Amino acid sequence: MSLDKYASRRFDIATEDSIDREVLEAIPFDYPDSATEVVYETEEFTFVCPWTGLPDFARLVIRYTPHRSLVELKSLKYYLTSYRNVGILQEHAVNRVLQDLVQLLRPVAMTVEAEYRERGGLKTKAVARYERSNKNEEAAHEGKQDSG
Repeated sequence: MSLDKYASRRFDIATEDSIDREVLEAIPFDYPDSATEVVYETEEFTFVCPWTGLPDFARLVIRYTPHRSLVELKSLKYYLTSYRNVGILQEHAVNRVLQDLVQLLRPVAMTVEAEYRERGGLKTKAVARYERSNKNEEAAHEGKQDSG
């Protein structure tokens, strides 16, 4: 029986609590009825496997139709960089990015897509989507902000 020489080799793995959502900033969008599509892309999105600590690398594309807000780019870069040592599954990462940006921006629609580099002979692509169900959703959100 051979010993698994990798069993005791671990890298520091941060929890999802380390994702710096607080760094995200929204800026005003002056054309809310324009159906503008905004696309951000990076080849440098990375986090780690929650079990081994080994890195995952992805090409990340964030595509959205803004309503009243845009994400400030420097804040987005710091936010995405905060994933670097976080142990998170590939499919969970796109959903977490989507969740955090939808909460910040309340867009008309948004898609977060990641194409992960091949690992173990498998290439993974994960896509998470959001579409505002109706205009009442925005009104309800604005009512909560006014009352708080």
